[in-house]
Amino acid sequence: MSSALDRLKNLTNKISSYEVTRKQNLIELRVLYKELHIDQKVYTFEELFAFKAINLSGVSLLAESLGEIKKGKYLQILAISYDKEALKKSKNISLAYFGRVENVEDTLKNKVVEFVLRYRFEKSFLTLEHYNGMLESLKTT
Repeated sequence: MSSALDRLKNLTNKISSYEVTRKQNLIELRVLYKELHIDQKVYTFEELFAFKAINLSGVSLLAESLGEIKKGKYLQILAISYDKEALKKSKNISLAYFGRVENVEDTLKNKVVEFVLRYRFEKSFLTLEHYNGMLESLKTT
């Protein structure tokens, strides 16, 4: 019985830790949203999450090479929108352009990488909530 109680305590601690991290992530994401001037293209912070995804070019987001530049490329934050009614369903939209990646200061490059990772972190929670809601609606029908 104690083992089940310990597992429940561990799970509760992990969930509350994620919620604290999520709240802090949103605060820092909002700061980067303004600092990187994304607010000039996406006028409200909440609109960011209407995009299917946000990606970047010119820098690696792979865990084993995170932040490494891709020489000859341009550093750019790209949003992917999706319109199921359109002939071409998905569309890339440039949210911020910073020039040739070799010429961008490391501090700025790291903020761009951080922005994309923080966005994806929050987007994963929103996706989780969406599917949880869908599963809950199945129970009521």
